Amino acid sequence: MTAGLEVKLWPAPPAAGAPDGEFEGYASLFGVPDLGRDVIEPGAFAESLARRGAGGVRLLWQHDPAEPLGRWLSLAEDGRGLKARGRLNLAVARAREIHALLSEGAVDGLSIGFRTERARTDPRTRVRHIAKVDLWEISLVTFPMLPGARVTGVKGRGTDRSAALAEAIRRAAHELAP
Repeated sequence: MTAGLEVKLWPAPPAAGAPDGEFEGYASLFGVPDLGRDVIEPGAFAESLARRGAGGVRLLWQHDPAEPLGRWLSLAEDGRGLKARGRLNLAVARAREIHALLSEGAVDGLSIGFRTERARTDPRTRVRHIAKVDLWEISLVTFPMLPGARVTGVKGRGTDRSAALAEAIRRAAHELAP
């Protein structure tokens, strides 16, 4: 059991910015080693999320407790990892700045701040498998520790880049079909 707060970063490709500041992505991916050789196992967040709920997990900028940006609307484990949906509080100047950066794709990383409650280290690979965490916060960050931990969508000013990309792929596939 590790006593200190740990930080994990997570990135994903952004979409256009939403007037209401909503965004979503994966804050952690199950079974994927991060740059520190940690792997989060499925179910690791379950007890913490049941105890705290999305409202008990802070939404910060770069893990700085003096830089809250908004709130998490939902946090849930699925087959891929910890899916997060949040809303920036656009009445906060820093949140407006981050919203602009998200909208342009300049920032898209997510990172978890937690305390490890149960883990084991594989002596052969030296990879730590984390089975249970106490999740304290999830931050928007520039450089995530887990390269796949990213914002995957930011609702856009009338458009969502994810939906636009999907439509472009459908059109191209239709044009290429015999």
